[in-house]
Amino acid sequence: MKQLYFRCFALLFFSLITITAYAQKTVSGTVTEKSGLPVPGVSVSEKGTSNGTATGTDGKFKLTVKPGAVLTFAFIGLKTKEVTVGDETNLTVVLESSESALTEVVVTALGIKREKKSLGYAVQEVKGETLSDAKEPNLVNALSGKVAGLQITRSGNGPGGSSKITLRGNNSFRPGAANQPLIVVDGIPLDNFTGASNNDYYNPSLDMGNGLSDINAEDIESMSVLKGAAAAALYGSRAGNGAILITTKTGKAQKGLGITISSSIGIESIFARP
Repeated sequence: MKQLYFRCFALLFFSLITITAYAQKTVSGTVTEKSGLPVPGVSVSEKGTSNGTATGTDGKFKLTVKPGAVLTFAFIGLKTKEVTVGDETNLTVVLESSESALTEVVVTALGIKREKKSLGYAVQEVKGETLSDAKEPNLVNALSGKVAGLQITRSGNGPGGSSKITLRGNNSFRPGAANQPLIVVDGIPLDNFTGASNNDYYNPSLDMGNGLSDINAEDIESMSVLKGAAAAALYGSRAGNGAILITTKTGKAQKGLGITISSSIGIESIFARP
């Protein structure tokens, strides 16, 4: 009787092992880019489980999964892809590049777009929408509170008055020194001159505005503030106080005319009569 029980138990045990073995299948394959080059280090996992592996230096992988399982392929900089395991045991998976996976890109002093984390100096970018939302008559005033270490000094000459930019403090105590960063608009240097020699409240001279006041905030795509002399090495001593790179908007293909209308109204009262 004991031998009969033992034989039954052994038969049941081996039956379970056989069923489990038949319930799984081994899947292998290669992961490549759109160019056809293999991608090493891609994470290959069975969705909903902890079962997984990674591709080798040749982009190949091998994994035992359940029939009908869903394989997830993930890699930094490439779009995550899911593939359902069917009758095939050898897969070829092509991963596409993911633009959303790219880090923040800024414009350097050389006019080249690079990843912000790869730069060896401080740089901060301000989007054009942020500047236009401020609804300031003078573009310089729209930078107030947008960039760390940047100070805006306004004159007392009303909405059309000039404004001065100071980045990380004054660099010179020489009388008449501007101490302003260099402005570069689409690769062309521009001086943010102040149109008044005297901005005193009670006795100001004629103020014709500053250089950046001629630029419309609606025309700006982005503005990169490069801090320090190393950031503006291309422009030499002129950019000793840093540089502000402005990239204006360009034409884009779209349906229709693409007309955008923007208007604002400001009302002021006289603060003090002479």
